Amino acid sequence: MTTIHDIASHPRPPAVPLPRWRILREMRQFHTASERFRDLAGGVTIVRLVPAWLSPPFVWVASPQGVHDVLTAPRGVIDKRTTTHRQLQYIAGENLFDLDDAPWQPRRRALQPVFTKQRVHSYGGEMAAAATGVAEGWADGVTVDLDREARHVTIDALARSVLGCRLDHLDELSRDVRAVIEHAADRGMRPLNPPHWLPTPGHRTAYAAVGRVRELGRGIVERCRQDPDAEAPLVHVLLAARDPDTGEALTDEQIVDELVAFLVAGQDTTATLLAYSLWALGHRPQMQERIREEVSACGTGCLTPDDIDGLEYTVQVLHEALRLCPPAPAVARTAIRDLVVDGFRVEAGSILITSFYALHRDPALWEEPLTFDPERFGPDRRRSIDRWQYLPFGAGRRSCVGDHFAMLEAAIGLASIVRDVDVVSAGPEFPTTTPFTLVADGPIEARVRRR
Repeated sequence: MTTIHDIASHPRPPAVPLPRWRILREMRQFHTASERFRDLAGGVTIVRLVPAWLSPPFVWVASPQGVHDVLTAPRGVIDKRTTTHRQLQYIAGENLFDLDDAPWQPRRRALQPVFTKQRVHSYGGEMAAAATGVAEGWADGVTVDLDREARHVTIDALARSVLGCRLDHLDELSRDVRAVIEHAADRGMRPLNPPHWLPTPGHRTAYAAVGRVRELGRGIVERCRQDPDAEAPLVHVLLAARDPDTGEALTDEQIVDELVAFLVAGQDTTATLLAYSLWALGHRPQMQERIREEVSACGTGCLTPDDIDGLEYTVQVLHEALRLCPPAPAVARTAIRDLVVDGFRVEAGSILITSFYALHRDPALWEEPLTFDPERFGPDRRRSIDRWQYLPFGAGRRSCVGDHFAMLEAAIGLASIVRDVDVVSAGPEFPTTTPFTLVADGPIEARVRRR
C-alpha cells in the first residue's frame, strides 16, 4: 500500500517550458496541445497558468503508465469534479457523463443493460436503415459534406434504436448540440467567468439550444409514459430505474438529463468516427473495394449484426480511424488526494488531462504513427499493441458505456454506405477542433458516385 511518505518522495512533474500566453493558446486545442507538451517536457507535465487559489494546475498525462495510473486509481483518489464537467452539469443537467462517482454508480448499473453486446445486436436493423436512407438521398456525382451526412446517420440510428422515434430538423439539432458543448468547454477553460444568470450572448445561445434539446427529451419521455409498449429501451430502463439505497425512481427531468447526454455524446462521437473513416477511404479506393468485397460476401440484403464477423477489415478501418482521430481525445479528472502518476507526484486539487490523442500518435509507441494503416489492427499485429496505448473508449470503471453500440453502428453504417457509393474526398486534410469532443472543423467535402 502506498503511504503519504512514499508519494511525497516522488518528484513533481516537469513544467511545460513555454510562456503562459503560448500555453493558453495551445490549450484552446487540447488534442494537439497534449502532443506539443509531451514533446517538450515528457509524458507527464504540469501547467500553472494562474495562482493555485484562483485555478488549480493542469497535469497533462500522455504515457501508457500515466494513463493507467489515473484511470485505475482507487475511488476517493480521483473524481470527475473538473471545471468543465461542472459547467456542462449546470447547463445540461446531471447525467452519466458528468456525475461524481457516488451518484454515478447506481445510474451506470441502471443503464448498462441497454448497451450489452446482446442487447445492442437487436438494434442493428435500425443502424443499417439509417445509413442506407442517407446514402439513397445522394444523387450520382453530387458533392456532400461527410461530417453533416455522418451526423444525420448517427442521430437517426440513435433515435430509431434506443429512443424509439424519428427526429426531424437534424441540422438544427446538430447546431444546438454543438452550441451547448462549445459554451461549457469555453467556460471550463477560463479561470474566471461571468455568472450564469448574466444574459451574455453566449449564455443566451447555449440556454436556448439546451432548452430545445430538453423539450425534445420531454416529448419522448411523455410518449413512453403514455405508451408502455413503445420501442424505446433506453427510456424504459430509465423509467424503471430505482436508487438502490432509497428505492426512489428518477424524476422526469433527471431522465431528460440522461437523454440530453446521449443525444450529445451519441451524435458527436460516432459521427466523427464515421466521417473520418469515409474521408480516409475517399483517398484510398483500394480500401473501399476491399470493404465492398466483404459486404458482397454477406449477401445482398440489409446488413445485420449477424454479419459483423464477416466485416473484419471494415472494423480494422474503424479502429485505425479511432487511433488517428479519437472522438474523445482526452478525459479530465480531479485529484482528490495526492497520487503518483508514472513516477511523478500529483498534488490534490490538480486537474488531470489524460490524452488518448497523444498516446495514439506517439512515435515511440507506433511505427509511422501518422500513416493510415488498418493492417495495424489485423489479427496478428493487434496482439502486439499494449493495452494502455490504444484507448478509444477510455478505460477503468468510467469507460464509455456505449462502446459496443458505437462500434456496431459505425461498422454497419460504413459498410452500408461503401456498398452503395464510391467516395472521393476533396480535401487533403481532415481539419479538427475540440470544443469538447474532437469534431470536424468545417465541412468535409467529398464527391459520391452511385454504384
